[in-house]
Amino acid sequence: MGEEFAEEMEMKVKTTLKKPHFVMIHGISGGGWCWYKIRCLMENSGYKVSCIDLKGSGIDRTDPNTILSFKEYNNPLLQFLSSLNDNEKVILVGHSAGGLSLTDAIHKFAKKISLAVYVAATMLKTGYVTKEDIKDDSTLAAMLLRPGPIQALKSAYFEEGDDAEGVPRIYIKTTHDHVIKPQQQDAMIKKWPPTDVYVLESDHSPFFSAPFTLFGLLVKAAISVGCI
Repeated sequence: MGEEFAEEMEMKVKTTLKKPHFVMIHGISGGGWCWYKIRCLMENSGYKVSCIDLKGSGIDRTDPNTILSFKEYNNPLLQFLSSLNDNEKVILVGHSAGGLSLTDAIHKFAKKISLAVYVAATMLKTGYVTKEDIKDDSTLAAMLLRPGPIQALKSAYFEEGDDAEGVPRIYIKTTHDHVIKPQQQDAMIKKWPPTDVYVLESDHSPFFSAPFTLFGLLVKAAISVGCI
């Protein structure tokens, strides 16, 4: 079913040469490697894909215990966006705590982002402000693949950018998620309503468990806002 959906979405863009640049952001303790299935599907279909390793993640061997600020943790993504040509726009895709990285980027580089897609991700408009905000992301530490910069994540607070609300946002809700539970996802969606919500019947890591369906949804999201 997932493979058929991906093929259906891809057929809709066969006749156009306009294919966007997807930039993939991992969750805490992960790395760019998490997206390898999605990257293969996208590149085989002609899309440009960049998978970012945040500070202390992936191949960056910085001791996460020394990363105390979210600014330092998210710096690789911000540097990447800063290096883009002035007329170049990308689609940001963030998983889990990677949603914080997306929101930070939206506030700082709105004009370089054509779409932000939150995949079972933390979607908080200004970061951690209340105890309820922290609750929305409190179980991540129990799922760490390697030590993560917990202190840096908890310090995530964003000054609202002037153009941030102009960036379309899609939320992909995972219905069998035991990390960021569906009700927690619903709470974030209600608090900061995105442009649209897609529902995916998968666990917390659909790039592993449902890559074809996730690929199809990413293409669908790009089509919905005119990126394709």
